[in-house]
Order: sequence, then C-alpha cells, then structure tokens
Amino acid sequence: MSKLFLDLALAGGEWVLALLLLASIVSIAVMYERWRVFHANRPRTDDLVRAIMERLDAGDGKGALEGVRDYDNLEGRVAMAGLERFSMGADAVEEVLAAALVKERALLEKRLIILGTLGNNAPFVGLFGTVLGIIKAFNDLAVTGSSGVSVVMAGISAALVATAFGILVAIPAVIANNYFHTRLEEMVASSERVSHLLMAYLRKTPRG
Repeated sequence: MSKLFLDLALAGGEWVLALLLLASIVSIAVMYERWRVFHANRPRTDDLVRAIMERLDAGDGKGALEGVRDYDNLEGRVAMAGLERFSMGADAVEEVLAAALVKERALLEKRLIILGTLGNNAPFVGLFGTVLGIIKAFNDLAVTGSSGVSVVMAGISAALVATAFGILVAIPAVIANNYFHTRLEEMVASSERVSHLLMAYLRKTPRG
C-alpha cells in the first residue's frame, strides 16, 4: 500500500491543479446560476403588501389572488398559496403558508452546498497537491544528490502553487456562499412578514 501512495506522490501534483481548475469552473457556474435565481426572486414586499391589503380591505379576495400572480418571487408564491386556501380557515392557511415557505426556501438553497463544500475544502485539496509536490521534490533530491538542490527548490516552489490555487478557489466560493445565505434570510424574513399580515387579516375577519 505504501508503494502505491509513493507512486502517486511521485507522479506530482499536476492532476490536483487540474481538479482545482475544474472546481473553480463549477464554482463560477453555480454562482452565476444562483445569482439569476436570487435576482428573479428579489423581494418586492411593500408593493406586494399594498396589492394584497387594498383588495382584501375591499372584500375582494379573488382580486387579491389575481394581484399576487404578478409577483413571481418567493414571497409572492407563498402569499398565493395562502390566498388560494383562504376559505379553509386560519389554522389551515397558517400551515399552508409554512409549508410553501419551506418548499421555496429549499429551492433557493439548492446547490449552495457546492459553494460551501468548495469554500471549506479547496484549500485542503491545494495543500494535498503541495504535499505531493514536496514529496516528489525530496525524492528528486535523493536521486540527484546535492548538485540538484536548485532543481529541487524549483520543484518545491512549483508545488506551493497548488496551495495558492486552492485558496484562490475557496475565497470567492466562501464570499458567494455567505452572500447568498444572507440574501436568503432577507427573502425569508420578507415572506414571513407577508404571511403574518395575511394571518392577521384572516383572524380578524369572520369566516362565514
């Protein structure tokens, strides 16, 4: 087994760099895809609340539902789920709103685990490549002798590139992951605000 690992180490860390390059491409693709999704779901809470409450105050539940259809974002879809079942009563609507929010949150969190994983592990992958490069460099030193020190130092220098590349991949992934999670919490808070307003209206209005 040790022979197998030694052969792997002596192959160098170039394949690790290729792996990190692939990881960086995946990371950029996920960032772009999630940015489009989050941009499409950006909150429009004040306009949505106004559109709903003006119609509900006028007793136009069907109009409120039609007005919400213009808001194809997280809070709009959650509000629509509740309005579609307004006749079921407060307790049922509250559960529907909660279930819709869970569903929408899961859709927004989709693929963010990729950014979190790359952000946490890319530096270790880079360090692994560096270790492989250093093992190879010292093996070259043992083979060539002291006359090959300059060559070995060049090998160690090249091996450190893997660690730097791993950190370079991780930093944008961590920043993007934190940004998207912050935006997600803001969207969820906006949706909860709309849900609470709907529930307050439903509970104060006699169901008949």
